Amino acid sequence: MRKDLTMLMDLYEMTMANGILTSDMRDTITYFDMFFRRVPDEGGFAIMAGLEQLIEYFNNLEFTSEDIEYLKSLNLFCDEFIKYLENFKFECDVWAIPEGTPIFPAEPILTVRGPAVQAFMVETMVLLTINHQSLIATKANRIVTAAQGRVVMEFGARRAHGYDAAIYGARAAVIGGCAGTSCVKSAKEFGVPASGTMAHSWVQLYDDEYTAFKTYAERYPDSCMLLVDTYNVLKSGIPNAIRVFDEVLKPMGKRPLGIRIDSGDITYITGKVRKMLDDAGYPDCKICVSNSLDEYLIRDMIMQGAKVDSFGVGERLITASSESVFGGVYKLAAVEKDGEVIPKIKISENTAKITIPGIKIPWRLFDNETGKAIADVITLNHEKIDDTKPYEIFDPVHTWKRKTVENFTAKKLQVKVFEKGKQVYVSPSVKEISSYRAEQVGNLWDEVKRFEKPHTYYVDLSEDLWNQRNELLIKHRANNQKGN
Repeated sequence: MRKDLTMLMDLYEMTMANGILTSDMRDTITYFDMFFRRVPDEGGFAIMAGLEQLIEYFNNLEFTSEDIEYLKSLNLFCDEFIKYLENFKFECDVWAIPEGTPIFPAEPILTVRGPAVQAFMVETMVLLTINHQSLIATKANRIVTAAQGRVVMEFGARRAHGYDAAIYGARAAVIGGCAGTSCVKSAKEFGVPASGTMAHSWVQLYDDEYTAFKTYAERYPDSCMLLVDTYNVLKSGIPNAIRVFDEVLKPMGKRPLGIRIDSGDITYITGKVRKMLDDAGYPDCKICVSNSLDEYLIRDMIMQGAKVDSFGVGERLITASSESVFGGVYKLAAVEKDGEVIPKIKISENTAKITIPGIKIPWRLFDNETGKAIADVITLNHEKIDDTKPYEIFDPVHTWKRKTVENFTAKKLQVKVFEKGKQVYVSPSVKEISSYRAEQVGNLWDEVKRFEKPHTYYVDLSEDLWNQRNELLIKHRANNQKGN
């Protein structure tokens, strides 16, 4: 991540911070939660991603002399605030759900505790970092699931919404399950496999297709994958590829890695191609397909019998084209003042936008017999879930829906990332995060992983937290009635 991102914030974060510093709220400690309200693509769950880049941001928060001069030029900020920024030091505590974890609406996926001035100022970067990568990781996981064990490579750099989106989108795609990326910079920075074949322009560059294939095979005999649809897959591309395999690779004792098809009726063509390759003595030659793929096209190809070994997925993955916004929000949950914790709630006529107040801990309950996740429960921070005893969970909206769970393990979802501005958590490698994601997704029931109308995975509130929220709602309603 670029190191000079301190000023990447909305102006109102600065004006509010300036106002707080010069008011009687300057010593107030705040708790902010990041959460999201709806899973993209109407899916059953999302994938947490982006925490490593947020850690880098927190570690490099400082205002340069150029930043200070610009802020002075706006004539919005008092001298005391400018002085504060000149000596800025990040002092917040941060907790987060680790990258690769399946996450669900309403639960706090990241919590920031610290001086109100600072907690207000980091909102934009918290949201844009986690929102973007979680969106792409979630989309990638759907695509990888559709591929049913076949390799998926991220091929989308040239279609991404800017170079940062290409770099970090590729990272998120690998977290979501992609085997690697075509983006060399991402592969280098994050230690993931780089993958690529050739472009149609390579084939067009030569006088004929055979010469193009031959030249490529001679240069890359150990990783020869030929793009066979520049002219005609069945009449030209595959015959020329087989000829090169016979005349160039075979005498060298090499086997072809594969062929790639980027257009046409994939299901029909791959069936014919598979037979041609098998008949020619190359049953081990892989068939890779690309061309504006997504999870639905991949699923349908496989259902229809397409002979495909791997997929290169570009624009619809790197832009999450079917759902372009993750929708995470950053809301005040509580304040500490004079040693007292005061829960805060945002109320809306849209009930989905009513927040969950207080200092909270999200838990995940796992069935000890199956290993599957039963539900998530959000509790107040002082509460413990004793998994040696039966525990009752209930729907926070339809409270009569209750269930007692037994023989389970309760696991806190958040880990501490910063303590008083000092990093206390080390991010795993991208490959390790991807493996963790596969394990954690495997703990979800298949019904939750359906593309259409997935089973609802419940995020419940503890009795004490539900009561606190309800009491605040009643209190605010009573105050409004007095005002009328």
